[in-house]
Amino acid sequence: MVAPTRFAVIEVRTTDIELVVEKRRKGATVKNTGRQFGRCVRNAALLARTYVGLVVVSVGLAFPLLGGQERDNDPNADKQQADSSAPVKEQAQGPQVLEADQATLTLKGHPGEVQSVAFSPDGKRLASASWEKTVKVWDATSGQETLNLNGHTRFVQSVAFSPDGKRLASAGRDQTVMVWDATSGQETLTMKGHTGGVWSVAYRADGKRLASASGDQTVKVWDTTSGQAMLTLKGHTHEVRSVAFSADGKWLASGSWDRTVKVWDATSGQEVLTLRGHTNAVQGVAFSPDGKRLASASNDQTVMVWDTTSGQATLALQHTSWSLNVAFSPDGKRVAAGNGNGRVKVRDAT
Repeated sequence: MVAPTRFAVIEVRTTDIELVVEKRRKGATVKNTGRQFGRCVRNAALLARTYVGLVVVSVGLAFPLLGGQERDNDPNADKQQADSSAPVKEQAQGPQVLEADQATLTLKGHPGEVQSVAFSPDGKRLASASWEKTVKVWDATSGQETLNLNGHTRFVQSVAFSPDGKRLASAGRDQTVMVWDATSGQETLTMKGHTGGVWSVAYRADGKRLASASGDQTVKVWDTTSGQAMLTLKGHTHEVRSVAFSADGKWLASGSWDRTVKVWDATSGQEVLTLRGHTNAVQGVAFSPDGKRLASASNDQTVMVWDTTSGQATLALQHTSWSLNVAFSPDGKRVAAGNGNGRVKVRDAT
């Protein structure tokens, strides 16, 4: 097993904070609670955004506005400009930068940190998952909260709409995957089987299968009608943090803290590829629209793009902070990554 990194330590501190807060919520007497909580926070300085409780939907993150450029405040920008032989007036225009108070919507309602957001396929609704154990659904035009889903007993880490928009899946640190009716908010399935927190969920394109990635070092594939686990994919040697289906549903990718990306046959569960090249935990994975490439985001401050036939890395995109998630543009020509320094970078992936 890979030796724990500073990010694993942060995860432990996050759990410490959760336990202290949980005791306070239950009315238990906690000796020196203030000191315990303060110590947890100091030891987890990188968790400074804990309990922000806001979902900000901003057109400033859209691909058309980013135009393949880094969003703002690049510390190397002055140097890059000085090294360029082209006149400043001839350089390409940067992205339109929108400040926080220019967001089209600010959705307030979560008292805890928001871990995951997902739009419905028609773009009319937005789902959010939070540390305070709830999932909320919002009207993406008005910002009105339409559903508040309670059922998880620990942090909710990931949400995903089904391809038809009728269902919503959520993954929790309580080791469960829950499926909800996205209109009524009624819980329709609770999938149990993982022995560790569930970090990521993803639907297959036909909506008949749902994949989950867990801290128990496995990926499970569930039948979305019966809620039964159809496959349990074993091979990673550390927590699995992300999972993604290819667009045709034939392949499933997983990214792990063991520094590898694995590609699996989504029908048989057979391991097809193990992609090695990252030097730290892999946090996010995404297939290109045609399925020929796979991108992975890592704590080693890189996003790597792999050929899914040969398993060879074709690109290594360097960042200035750890990369937490990744997505291809609809045409497959660009790749976006969210970083630990609060920036989104969009790069040429061809």
